[in-house]
Amino acid sequence: MGRVIDLSFTIKEHWRWLAKLSAIHTHKDYHFLTQTLNMNLHGFTHVDAPLHFLPEGISMEKVPLEKFMGEAVVVDLSYLGENDGVTAQDLEEKGDDVKPDDIVLLRTDWPLKCDYMSRDFWGIAPYTARDACEWLVQRKVKAVGYDYPPDYVLRKKLLDPQYKDKPEENTTHDVFFKEGIFVIEYLCNLHLITKERVKLIALPLLIEGAGGSPVRAIAIEE
Repeated sequence: MGRVIDLSFTIKEHWRWLAKLSAIHTHKDYHFLTQTLNMNLHGFTHVDAPLHFLPEGISMEKVPLEKFMGEAVVVDLSYLGENDGVTAQDLEEKGDDVKPDDIVLLRTDWPLKCDYMSRDFWGIAPYTARDACEWLVQRKVKAVGYDYPPDYVLRKKLLDPQYKDKPEENTTHDVFFKEGIFVIEYLCNLHLITKERVKLIALPLLIEGAGGSPVRAIAIEE
């Protein structure tokens, strides 16, 4: 099958994302552990359905699985650092192998530079500029994955929980969902991929009415 690389963050108690694992003990005479998980569907490594941002968008159980699996190209942007935007110029220089119907993985190595358990992971992260989103739309890609918080507005919400954002400030969502492009958010370990092109699988749970779902994202190097 080839080399498998896990691109998923561990789900555990987190200051920003709800993730509470609880045990239900159903037997007294022997160990038979049953657990429940209460978590944010848009936390940790996850995918979004159009319903997440578009009022008339489809929910997760209606999204074709092929949107979250297939050939992926890694765009190495690991030279970017704190508060740097991923721009169309960056993609023009580093993304010459991007083709229509690709899943594009934007690699900044941010999880290596900043712990995802920290507030700085959002507060000083790279972000995606609107012209980069438009560049990807023009290339007719089917999905985009990131290893950093994709929208600049996230830091504004972090600093001021009362901040009233506008739809267009959620840049990737505002551009991609209207064009039928899907997103895979909060990936990690993209630095472990040794080839420019891999097979990606990031399948969501079949949750009726959901706007998102956690995934176990993997890359397969043939």
